[in-house]
Amino acid sequence: MLIASSRPLAAAFDLALVDLDGVAYRGPEPIDHAASSLMAARASGMQLLFVTNNASREPESVATQLSTLGIPAEPDEVMTAAQAAAAVLTRRLAPGARVLVVGGAGLLTAVRAAGFEVVGSAEDKPEAVVQGFAPELGWRELAEAAYAVQRGAWHVVSNLDLTLPNERGLAPGNGSLVAVVRAATGVTPVSAGKPEPTMFTLGAQRAGAHRPLVIGDRLDTDLAGARAAGYPGLHVFTGVSSARDAVLATPDERPSFLGADLRALLVAHRAPERSGDGWWVCGAAAARVVDGRLDLRPEGDRTTTLDLVRAACGAAWEAVDTGSALDPGSIPDLAVHEA
Repeated sequence: MLIASSRPLAAAFDLALVDLDGVAYRGPEPIDHAASSLMAARASGMQLLFVTNNASREPESVATQLSTLGIPAEPDEVMTAAQAAAAVLTRRLAPGARVLVVGGAGLLTAVRAAGFEVVGSAEDKPEAVVQGFAPELGWRELAEAAYAVQRGAWHVVSNLDLTLPNERGLAPGNGSLVAVVRAATGVTPVSAGKPEPTMFTLGAQRAGAHRPLVIGDRLDTDLAGARAAGYPGLHVFTGVSSARDAVLATPDERPSFLGADLRALLVAHRAPERSGDGWWVCGAAAARVVDGRLDLRPEGDRTTTLDLVRAACGAAWEAVDTGSALDPGSIPDLAVHEA
């Protein structure tokens, strides 16, 4: 269930594990309130670590982009799926093992830094193929990966995101390219990125954090990864998954906190409570499920508020968890325009 915090999240947690696309920025464009909120959280003592499933870029490049958007960052404040994939390789391969890298500069750097020999062909008999997104990847690279996996190479991938959000919409992500290799080989790869917990646990260890908070915009990667790592998660509605999606979230993807945007770091959070008459109440808003349909009681004539979404989550999640029917068609869009 959603949980409450009597203190602002920036004071209640010592590390924010912040997703990038859809949270800190959207493609090359800033997201409203992201920079000012993150800087205020840092000023209050919260550490920031930016965690991304994008394996194509170097941490230095990510840090530079953040800094140009008003979020000063150092390379060691960036954790990429490339670094996580290299860490996964070390679990099975000895230093110096040959690895076929199918991806961009960020993945090449991470694999070399982990002590492996990078090769460019299946003919070099690599012990593993590591695959990550890069916009320049084409058929030849994917085919080379397939040849190596068919010959027994261990297939490790940075992430399985089917889509990649940018300023134009949703583009094919690494998961779509991985599916090409999987279709050719019949082999299911090991994924290092979200929703696997690897990046979050590595990031918390790097920062020496005791109370980490995951922040993301995607339930199926960011918030599922938070659950897998055992960390609370803040879901912000500035990217892929909406407030309505949160109400419909499966148990392994449910957030602990909700926010319209990153201003949610700077405020306390209420949690819904069940009343004796079956309503889930949060502030002046309430929700319940009756005969499989979500019934909402908003705060007077106000538009959708976070408290109404919180109450809706409480009611919907209880219905699903107790085996009751819930008609998704009864759940409105629930667009929220507040912190």
